[in-house]
Amino acid sequence: MAFIPQRMAERLREYITQKHIQPNEKIFPLTYSGARHVVKKSAAKVGIDISLHDLRRHSATYASRNGIPLEIISKIILQHSDLSTTQRYLGKIDDSEAMRWIETLYK
Repeated sequence: MAFIPQRMAERLREYITQKHIQPNEKIFPLTYSGARHVVKKSAAKVGIDISLHDLRRHSATYASRNGIPLEIISKIILQHSDLSTTQRYLGKIDDSEAMRWIETLYK
């Protein structure tokens, strides 16, 4: 199960209807290796080296830095069974990041 914003769900429904995709069909028939190839090829075009795991980590870090609760990041976005896995995954923040959050918290 994937949680997506309502607006995205509506657009996805429209796409499924327009393409006549049946309930037992994949919406985007893309394998892991296919997705990896697309990401690597796109990254090479802009001169960077990136992996699917990097995108996953970025998504989680972005959510964390924008105030999404750790439990949501862990259970919903990353689908980890243990919060400590997510905490290790996100890594540590530097002092300037900590100060920015302290200032935000006590405005």
